[in-house]
Amino acid sequence: MFEKRFARQLTSQRQAGLYRNPPQITRREGRYVFFGDRKVLNFSSNDYLSLSTSRQLRRSLARNVMKYGASSSSSRLVSANYSLIGRAEREYARYFGYEDAVFFPSGYQTNYGVLSTLFQPKDRIVFDKHIHASSVKGIRASGADFYGYRHGSMDHLKKRLETLGPDQAAVVTESLFSMDGDLLDVGACCELKKRFGFFCIIDEAHAFGAIGEKGRGIARPAADAAVGTFGKALGLFGAFILLPGYLKEYLLNFASPLIYTTSLPPAHAATAMDLLEMIEQADDRRQQLFDAGRLMKESLVREGFSVQGDAHILALQVGPEDRAVEVSRRLMENGIFAFPARFPTVPLNRAILRIGLCAEHTEQDVNFFVETLKRVYGEIEKSG
Repeated sequence: MFEKRFARQLTSQRQAGLYRNPPQITRREGRYVFFGDRKVLNFSSNDYLSLSTSRQLRRSLARNVMKYGASSSSSRLVSANYSLIGRAEREYARYFGYEDAVFFPSGYQTNYGVLSTLFQPKDRIVFDKHIHASSVKGIRASGADFYGYRHGSMDHLKKRLETLGPDQAAVVTESLFSMDGDLLDVGACCELKKRFGFFCIIDEAHAFGAIGEKGRGIARPAADAAVGTFGKALGLFGAFILLPGYLKEYLLNFASPLIYTTSLPPAHAATAMDLLEMIEQADDRRQQLFDAGRLMKESLVREGFSVQGDAHILALQVGPEDRAVEVSRRLMENGIFAFPARFPTVPLNRAILRIGLCAEHTEQDVNFFVETLKRVYGEIEKSG
């Protein structure tokens, strides 16, 4: 029974152009990935500062694993509450301007764990409709009443808050949206926060390290708590929540995705602290990333493409799912890896190519991408 059902669903997925079959990558070097022996220019990575393949970070991680071991071998609440992890959490809180922090094994667990734990039935959450799937899952699991507002619209958020009345609510949003690539209007969010007094959680996973003064993101003026990941601009793995001190105790006691899983190892905490110095000194990388993103967007717009994004993530509008897959496939044949984001990641029949820039992308790389994309579009038009 189950096997037949799964087979039917996979067949439907293929027919709808939504089947996922990611190519196997053999290795990665800077802005390139290898499929077997084939070297391809990568525009699908979240390694925005190109730190994960840097010698400095590799040496730090290797040194710390040799010193502290490869695993914590336990849950944080059993025998893995290492003082080194607590110290690293305090250092992250200090750097980003919060009272405390909690490390989680992944960004998905962070969003899901925080939102499903902090809120409960009869609480009210207002959220941007384009937040990450993990945040949506966490909100639903909390049992709270929830209300979406139009993506990026502070006017619609205002109307939602006015409708809810004087009782305090929570607002969940992102500072740099992972698929749209646009930035939160932090100033307008702050004004609404002053007026309505809501508790605000902002996901800065794609911002921390990459934008803001010394990579501190942009949302601190509006955020009571902020989510970050090590697996994007910071080039490592795992994630964290920055938060008021009283909430750390609460999460350690009630957040099941934190309680019932093996903790990140102390070697990770030591490397995370080394990373803070790297991030602080990465102004040149951030400038290179900014320049690459600006050049890519300007070049695509000049050539008549519909593209959105305010920073190093750009959303090239394609439309039908099968067309996005075909554009991506043809780019791959020409030496470019660009990810086709499809439903349910984005709305149905509004598929995009999600372009992720990194600090190592050059003007030549950007020009190669744009010229190849123009040629691919021309070939698809001719073929009907």
